[in-house]
Amino acid sequence: MTMTSERIDYRYEVIDAAYDAEILHQHSRTLGHVAVIDPNSRADHARKDEWAAEVKRRNLINMPDFDDVLDDFRTMVERVNARLKDEFGGRSVRVRGAVKVKRHLMFGILAVTADQIMRLFSPLPKPA
Repeated sequence: MTMTSERIDYRYEVIDAAYDAEILHQHSRTLGHVAVIDPNSRADHARKDEWAAEVKRRNLINMPDFDDVLDDFRTMVERVNARLKDEFGGRSVRVRGAVKVKRHLMFGILAVTADQIMRLFSPLPKPA
């Protein structure tokens, strides 16, 4: 935090739950930043009980867990990225320069999109 603050100006620090400690929150505040750290309950049983009650309330009103929704979205994006790399040349870019690489990958995205549209409208095979 300190080294990065000396180099650039920024306001927020997004930090993993493993770093959820009061000393890091305080250090971030002394630098004038806002620490966004996922809470980690560790041995804090009160926080664990509070979170369990929150999950019960969400289930009562049929509210989906945001992390599950985000994971579903991530897996969808990761499938597209995997297809781009494995099937449409994203892994073997043979050009130099950011503009040429971007053009190459955008043609791959266009091909992935066309392939998905063809899959969407192709008739399903009849069962034997």
